[in-house]
Amino acid sequence: MIATVESRGGVMPVRSPFTVVWDTEQREMLRQLARSRTAPLRRILRARAALAAAEGLPTAAIARDLGVHVATIRRWRKRFHHEGIAALEDRSRPGRPRRYGPEVHLAIVATVTSAKPATDSQWTHKAIANSLESYGISASQVGRILAILDLKPHLVHGWLTRPDDPDFHKKAAEVCALYLHRPTRSIVLSVDEKTAIQARSRRHPTRPARPGDVERREFEYRRHGTAPIIAALDVHTGPVLVEDITRDNSAAFIRFLRQLDQATDASLTIHLILDNGSSHVAKTTRTWLAAHPHFVVHHTPRHASWLNQIEIFFSTLTRRLRRGEFTSRQDLIDQIIGFTLAYDDEARPFRRIEPKLMGFLLVGRV
Repeated sequence: MIATVESRGGVMPVRSPFTVVWDTEQREMLRQLARSRTAPLRRILRARAALAAAEGLPTAAIARDLGVHVATIRRWRKRFHHEGIAALEDRSRPGRPRRYGPEVHLAIVATVTSAKPATDSQWTHKAIANSLESYGISASQVGRILAILDLKPHLVHGWLTRPDDPDFHKKAAEVCALYLHRPTRSIVLSVDEKTAIQARSRRHPTRPARPGDVERREFEYRRHGTAPIIAALDVHTGPVLVEDITRDNSAAFIRFLRQLDQATDASLTIHLILDNGSSHVAKTTRTWLAAHPHFVVHHTPRHASWLNQIEIFFSTLTRRLRRGEFTSRQDLIDQIIGFTLAYDDEARPFRRIEPKLMGFLLVGRV
């Protein structure tokens, strides 16, 4: 590589001792980085300098083209010669010594993972700093250290500790098998109740959205009662039958079963997928089902009602009603029925369960 310097006799070439050579893969990577619109500017400039140096351009010309000082190009060229592609990155600098070392980090972890403070239900940055007063640490520094440790005392995730059900996989497999394969001369219905759907209206009219402004809703509302419903989803065709009920009990459930019985071809076996709600396992319900053997019940495992596909429909219904306003209980029921009729016009079966999850449900492992 040739550079030039001025002397008394004029301009004379000087060979640079720091040659820069890239292989094909490195050169392509440098070209992509040099064209990048999102990479840090310092890395883009270094990539362009690295390519120019490998092409044999003089140091002064590279500095002029990139708008940086000649000394900077000399330093980069030397690093490329000795360090290769790693020279694209900044070298680690010693900087100011850490004020709070591992001892403080461990003290913060021990504090946050111990019992809650006596005067609060959770640890705050200020409370942690106060409890570690001997270290002289501020609340803001506590926050920075917590971020480094990925420790978030302000967050909480809930879970349900359920007793082990020895029949979990057996029951889950039974339900999933019905989703995958409908028995001959049968209909498979996913059935459940949804309670406490509130009929509410705003005290003042809602202002619709307009350009530059979102919809505005009155905070206060009036209650007009609740409308419990019971619904049955035909698993293999998609339509849903919804009925409003006054009370969620076995009597209402049996009345709904009678309606299903009357609306279904008498030659078909009716497979019911149910959770373990009180109305589904009540003595009167069991007696009625025993007297109607063409109803075959399949219970989901305890605390596993998410296996029941009707819950997907209920989730969809909840989203449709979330921003609705209802002047009375009957108005709410009418809108639920109206939504269900529109839903049934385009109803299709839900997608089948993921094979990986199916394997877990059927055999207890993935």
